[in-house]
Amino acid sequence: MVALSALTTPTTRPKAVLVAVHFPRVEDAELASSLDELGRLVTTLGYQVVARVVQPRAHLEAAAVVGEGKLQELAELTGGTGRLETTAPKRRDKARLRREAEDRDEEDDVDDVEDDEVASADAKVDLVAVDHDISPSQARNLERATGVRVLDRTGVIIEIFHRHAKSREARLQVEIARLTYTAPRLRESPGGKERQRGRGAGEAALELDRRKIRDRIAELRSELEAVQRDQDVRRAHRRQARRIALVGYTNAGKSSLMRALTASEVYVEDKLFATLDTTVRALQPEAKPRILVSDTVGFIKKLPHDLVASFKSTLDEALEASHLLHVVDAADPSWEAQLEVTREVLAEIGASEVPSTLVMNKVDLIDPDALERLRRRLPDAWFVSARDPADVASVRQRIITIFEEAYEEIEVVIPYDRQAVLSEMHDAGRVVEERWEEAGVVVRWRSEPESIGRIRARLRG
Repeated sequence: MVALSALTTPTTRPKAVLVAVHFPRVEDAELASSLDELGRLVTTLGYQVVARVVQPRAHLEAAAVVGEGKLQELAELTGGTGRLETTAPKRRDKARLRREAEDRDEEDDVDDVEDDEVASADAKVDLVAVDHDISPSQARNLERATGVRVLDRTGVIIEIFHRHAKSREARLQVEIARLTYTAPRLRESPGGKERQRGRGAGEAALELDRRKIRDRIAELRSELEAVQRDQDVRRAHRRQARRIALVGYTNAGKSSLMRALTASEVYVEDKLFATLDTTVRALQPEAKPRILVSDTVGFIKKLPHDLVASFKSTLDEALEASHLLHVVDAADPSWEAQLEVTREVLAEIGASEVPSTLVMNKVDLIDPDALERLRRRLPDAWFVSARDPADVASVRQRIITIFEEAYEEIEVVIPYDRQAVLSEMHDAGRVVEERWEEAGVVVRWRSEPESIGRIRARLRG
């Protein structure tokens, strides 16, 4: 059975169709949630989702993801032929074949591109988005049958990252992932067919293109290493600071909470992967000692491994943080699955052992009864709305308490000629009391054991 539903919201945006195979062990709700998420991803790319095509199958069809009959139905939506065009050509005389080959060599790649443009000129939609990772040949066969561009889930995510990357580091990271994704698909692209062009000892154009991509990736990685060395220096300067990292699923509200906690102009938008660059700001009003808050790139189900690898430097903010706040969109019905994805990615980068707290965000969007059930189920979680100043103030105080719970208290005498030590104590902990006596300033001070040891060593020196 094929589930086919049309969504008719009028818009001038380009149109897209979502395609998925419903495997036997996948629950209906899980499939619907995955397609809803793919729809949000495609919308973030600027498309309007006008239809969904779902086919129950035990596996993806090797040729073009779905079966022939359903491929024809998909083609009716897109304006394509529904044919894979893989049958062998009719036998023709050798002279004619030779003339056609010469014509193709003269026209180079232009014919292929133009053919694709003509095929898609009358298409009813502009994109087919497949909710699975598919092979290059499957993608190309779908493009032949539908006459429009085809992206699998990984391709959609990489394209979003490409459009949203702002900083030099993020752009380099995304470009590496994008080229890594593109390289194996060159053979299937319209301009990727191997044609001998007399370059070297019969080297094919495809091989040259792949070599260029490998060289470009190596160049980008070299540039990225230089940028990351600078980032490592900055992180080293912050190593002694108390650091909170906000982690979680994309669009869970991390940037909104970051903006509220730090009174900063962090970019916020209701889109998936609106934030790709790590931002570090001080908690405001500023705490003594200073506490830094970092906003990290959001996670998503089936996050491409190339992107995880490329963004490892960015994700190191989570690995090196003193404490993680797992921000969850409590109003999303699939929040449990999203939290599991966050935990899996953190485990992949080695950050699963960092102390953490669950923060259920967007509680203002939840029915009171449902919220009460969540509170009973998650008694240790923080329930907040980043839009509520009282909730934000509560989160700020709880963050301070996280660090103060590890404090120890000492009383020391600071000689009057060692006031620099007293200044350092104000920066590294909380001064509870100061008394000026004959021997110096008697200070009752609370701080972490490491800071206490460092101050005592300074006083002995």
